[in-house]
Amino acid sequence: MRQMTPGELKQHLTEGRGNPLLLDVREPWEARICRIEGARLLPMRHIPSALSELNPRRETVLICHHGIRSRQVALFLEHQGFTNVINLEGGLAAWSREVDPAMATY
Repeated sequence: MRQMTPGELKQHLTEGRGNPLLLDVREPWEARICRIEGARLLPMRHIPSALSELNPRRETVLICHHGIRSRQVALFLEHQGFTNVINLEGGLAAWSREVDPAMATY
């Protein structure tokens, strides 16, 4: 599984390299506090039942609070045959420190 730091993801998005799906696997209450613009919220517990909605070949960046849940989901997706998953290293906590210090934190 690939990992991407917040800075690398920001650069990747800014340079427009591809059209990654930003998949936020946190709970709705967490997403109400902060989120990356354009990310799709799909809580971790709903991933197995939503597999048919996801493209296993599309570049998919998994996002959570600290990068732990998203890493678990990335590993799960790889076991389901997804070939282009990336975990946001450090999650939104790291994103807020390194990329967007104005982002609300919790």
